[in-house]
Amino acid sequence: MRNATLQVGRIVNTHGLHGEVKVVAWTDTPDTFEALGHVYTDTKAGKMTLEIEGIKYQKSNIILKLKGIDHIDDAEKLKTQVLYVDRSQLGEPRRGYYICDLLGIRVVTDDGRELGKLTDVISTGANDVYVVKPPQGRDILLPVIPDVVLSVDIDAEIATVHLLEGLVD
Repeated sequence: MRNATLQVGRIVNTHGLHGEVKVVAWTDTPDTFEALGHVYTDTKAGKMTLEIEGIKYQKSNIILKLKGIDHIDDAEKLKTQVLYVDRSQLGEPRRGYYICDLLGIRVVTDDGRELGKLTDVISTGANDVYVVKPPQGRDILLPVIPDVVLSVDIDAEIATVHLLEGLVD
């Protein structure tokens, strides 16, 4: 089941005295924020819409200026908040799904053996690695390469893989 909202980052600190916040982006391309008009966060009072007025880059972080957050004291209240967007704001991903869509799907081998649930995706630079949690035992790490990951069906919530020799004990 696809989430209606997607997490795109976390506010980790304030920046300056005029209410800007430092964000660690959880997207493959941080410039995604430039196309967004607003983001959401959850507060005790409910879902809060934060309109983006400006964006800057600082090393691997993003500095956001949010409408109505004009002082460091206002920004301080947002520290540690996770930022969300509506899936429709981002459009369709290149590969047909977002990483969060993979979490929790069943992973089976091409000979029908159930391996477990996909619990994490690790980016290594060369290729991603799926972390599969079996019912018992240690996690299984599967490189996301065509010889191993044969298909991913998000709607059916299943990934079919081929185990190359040495991938699993």
